[in-house]
Amino acid sequence: IDEIEALSSIYGDDWCVVDEDEKIYCIKISDCLDQPKWTLCLQVILPPGYPTAEPPIYQLNAPWLRGQDYTELANSLEEIYIQNLGESILFLWVEKIREVLVEKAQSSDPEPDIKKTSEEVDEDNGDDFLLDYQPVQEDPVEILSYITSENQEGDEEMPPIHHGSPLTDRRSTFQAHLAPVVTTRQVKRVLEKLYENKKIASATHNIYAYRIYCEDKHTFLQDCEDDGETAAGGRLLHLMQILDVHNVLVVVSRWYGGILLGPDRFKHINNCARSVLVQ
Repeated sequence: IDEIEALSSIYGDDWCVVDEDEKIYCIKISDCLDQPKWTLCLQVILPPGYPTAEPPIYQLNAPWLRGQDYTELANSLEEIYIQNLGESILFLWVEKIREVLVEKAQSSDPEPDIKKTSEEVDEDNGDDFLLDYQPVQEDPVEILSYITSENQEGDEEMPPIHHGSPLTDRRSTFQAHLAPVVTTRQVKRVLEKLYENKKIASATHNIYAYRIYCEDKHTFLQDCEDDGETAAGGRLLHLMQILDVHNVLVVVSRWYGGILLGPDRFKHINNCARSVLVQ
């Protein structure tokens, strides 16, 4: 369930639920967002034993995909599954397919001769979470900037803090903050530094998660905090696990605007986090 929610946040309108009960989903994948040349739909059925014991049942749909192209792509997906037995692999599959489409777009392959079907345009773009999503702010929160302290405590430096673009929906505003960290002490110092800012300290929720890779033990030290937004910290951590990020702390501040957003708030939290990670 966590994987599905994270993927829904990452791919937005390109992610389609065909049948929730049967766990059937479809992901539209393109070589680029603006004017895609190559597009493919990956349909997956997640069996009861996924991901620990069973692979997804999948189908690749594209009018141009046949013969050798289909075989090579299918073999690549099977290889990813074998290399990651027991783990969530849908994100890896989608990004592998995108990689193949980008390669085709950059090669001398002629574009597929396919008549484009007209699609109904949704006038309300509030739920669009595409990879280059840059929301128009009605009431923008000024992007926060700090001069990080040069003082050191012990032998640990104060990590630099990066701030993502704010996102506003129905008077609620979300903004992500990120810092590279290698110890829990640095996590604590970054949080203290963020809370020194009155705007962040006044946020309704400051959700955070961190993942630190321990070289000696080959394990991750990780934790998360909901700060009153039930389950948001765990979903944020799961997003970071899917994206396989190491040695980083992500904090997402939410200023509540008085209108309930329902499940959309989780999309916004994950989308802000993903954007600042990409940046």
